[in-house]
Amino acid sequence: MSDLKKEAASLHKAASGLRTVGHHTAKPLREFKAASHDLSALGALGSLLGAKDDIEEGMTTLANLTRQLDEEWEAEAKLIGEVSDAFDLLDILLAAQARAKKG
Repeated sequence: MSDLKKEAASLHKAASGLRTVGHHTAKPLREFKAASHDLSALGALGSLLGAKDDIEEGMTTLANLTRQLDEEWEAEAKLIGEVSDAFDLLDILLAAQARAKKG
């Protein structure tokens, strides 16, 4: 197996792994978002009442950042997959060129 073929296989595996990240984070992210709107336990603590809005806002920000990270990883996975495909094609072209020189 040529180096390009090995690199393409490695990139393909990495891209597949990145594509699955969103599947693993979807449920925890939904639960986290839901919890950011149910901070009733803080209401009982008078000194934290003012912090409730800040905590909600912070949790919402974290949830949004996580969603953006998932989108970025998906875009990176797509790019890595395209690079992997390009390496596969280059490997085929180089092999064909080598056969043509021998033939």
